[in-house]
Amino acid sequence: MIRIVDVVEVTKPIATQIRNAYIDFSQMTSSLVGVVTNVERNGKPVIGYGFNSNGRYGQGGLIRERFRKRLLDAAPESLLDPSGENLDPERCWAALMRNEKPGGHGERSVAVGTIDMAIWDAVAKIADKPLFRLLAEREGREADPRVFVYAAGGYYYPGKDLTALVAEMESYVARGYRVVKMKIGGASIGDDARRIEAVLSALGSKAQLAVDANGRFDLETAIAYAKMLREYPLFWYEEAGDPLDYALQAALAEFYPGPMATGENLFSHQDARNLLRYGGMRPDRDWLQFDCALSYGLVEFRRTLSVLTQQGWSWRRVIPHGGHQMSLMIAAGLGLGGNESYPDLFQPYGGFPDGVKPVDSIVTLPELPGIGFEGKSDLYAEMRALTA
Repeated sequence: MIRIVDVVEVTKPIATQIRNAYIDFSQMTSSLVGVVTNVERNGKPVIGYGFNSNGRYGQGGLIRERFRKRLLDAAPESLLDPSGENLDPERCWAALMRNEKPGGHGERSVAVGTIDMAIWDAVAKIADKPLFRLLAEREGREADPRVFVYAAGGYYYPGKDLTALVAEMESYVARGYRVVKMKIGGASIGDDARRIEAVLSALGSKAQLAVDANGRFDLETAIAYAKMLREYPLFWYEEAGDPLDYALQAALAEFYPGPMATGENLFSHQDARNLLRYGGMRPDRDWLQFDCALSYGLVEFRRTLSVLTQQGWSWRRVIPHGGHQMSLMIAAGLGLGGNESYPDLFQPYGGFPDGVKPVDSIVTLPELPGIGFEGKSDLYAEMRALTA
């Protein structure tokens, strides 16, 4: 009988001196998880791997003290799919969430999402398929290995002037990106306007620019920025205010006619539903950025997608936060609008398998079993060390 033999975790630093409008990353960590099964391929056990997205700290305590035990204590047959030939991610998720009260979506959503990623990696490896093809089959749709990606960066950094910011954005364009993103809100509105104008002048017609305030603004400041930003041809204006301040988000639509984006800090399908009900989001132009790795994993993410369908939204309006391969797989398998990418930051966890490069902001996923971590040599070295 297929069973989970162990769940291992290590908390790794991903510290850097960059900052956005709200936090710096000087103490940032991430949890790396391995779900070890008794299934063998080429004489070695099948191990699913997962990690949490940047911006939320590693969850080693919760994983080791609470969620690992629940998964290992569950009756092995209760975690299998109806065929008995693979793990069932939904049954595994139910075991993880046993005895958890509703609400309180915070740190535990990150811990569960990290383990959930590893479970899906194991499931697709046991099936000997790339996860995006497995998801497409389950959804009854045609899999498309091509995914739109944009380059996220433009952080504030000690000593970083306009010349350095422009050089960074131009480097992304040289590497095949046609949409790039920079931070705002960590300087004065005048300074940010000069930063935006410098980047737009350098990009010309070669690429579009998105801006991200990381939830920094109160309503008055968000509106002041909206009035400034609407003069520029931006790809989107992202997360102006607190992620749960739906009234602020709704008010912005009166002042900003261009596309807006938010959702990366909403961690449940209930919060996503409230955003669509009360946040004034416009399905013809706005973007949703829910990140499965921070929000209880793909099992819960599929519930969020169901909410979108109920509210009349296309899944193509979803471009997840995080820049990780799990969201790439979901985007290709379920037909999302694309994925964030960090070409230079949060390594080795961000980016693509070796040799995969964007062409006009499109990447083509290789046919690797599971999420494809084994194709990214620097990341897989960390993963091998975890379960050695």
